[in-house]
Amino acid sequence: MSAPRNRIPTRLAGTPELHLAVQLADRQPAEDVLYVHGATFPSALSIFFRFDGVSWADALNDAGFNAWGLDFAGYGESGRHAAMQGDADRAPPIGRAEDAAPQVRRALEHIVERNGGLPVNVIAHSWGTLVAGRVAAAHPELVKRLVMFGPIAPREGAPIAAPSQAWRLLTVWQQYRRFIEDVPRGAPPVLADHHMHEWAAAYLASDPQSAGRTPHAVKTPNGPAADIATVWSSGSAGYDLAAIRCPVLLVRGEWDSLCGDRDARRLLDALGAAAKQDRKLARGTHLMHLEENRGALHAASIEFLRAPV
Repeated sequence: MSAPRNRIPTRLAGTPELHLAVQLADRQPAEDVLYVHGATFPSALSIFFRFDGVSWADALNDAGFNAWGLDFAGYGESGRHAAMQGDADRAPPIGRAEDAAPQVRRALEHIVERNGGLPVNVIAHSWGTLVAGRVAAAHPELVKRLVMFGPIAPREGAPIAAPSQAWRLLTVWQQYRRFIEDVPRGAPPVLADHHMHEWAAAYLASDPQSAGRTPHAVKTPNGPAADIATVWSSGSAGYDLAAIRCPVLLVRGEWDSLCGDRDARRLLDALGAAAKQDRKLARGTHLMHLEENRGALHAASIEFLRAPV
């Protein structure tokens, strides 16, 4: 089963139309899970992408959850920002967390309107945790549990330069280098070549104009990169972490350079949730959901989501 197209009215001034896909569990009624993607690729390339015939959404369905996936404005099946049509230098970074948070809130409201008013479980990845965290803190009635996969946490260190342009182009090679750079030298590969070929084709297809560029590349909002630089430079998540009260799981690969042990501890200590835990999984990087050990990630998230609240 593939995730159907499902455009939702945004009711957000100045925001393009949003794409919210759902893959329903066979057994109904079922709890709902909303996936919030990271900085560079949409839900079809993450929760709904099938490696060897099985996706994270399939695993959630088998465990009795409806799997939803939101594409932020500027990504995948959602509309594009007006600033993405012009030169990158003509606008500041677009798609910042403060602008993306209302999109997640709208997606959650859409789901709640259809499930009888029940709060929704959320799985967020990387930069998406900065967005989902804001929503969980400001709208606790909408979020039942929160999985922060490879979260971006405040750091104490030297300032990091943030991009100044509205958007950038990302090639498959640039993505691939990012995928493999954290694997220790001498360790077996964590990303199969045939999986990468399949994923790369789908990634380029997520931007209909990618084939007209040399080399082929996907136009990507720079707001997330600016947010990450700001969080690491300022030492602040940009919202009140203590206001998150729902149960929280931090889950990450052991080789994730964007969320190491110190990052996870700082984030865990700052969260206001009474029920919170940190799981570090073997042989995984920041992109563990694309890797050979992704089954451990699926299992850890499902175990947490099925636990009593």
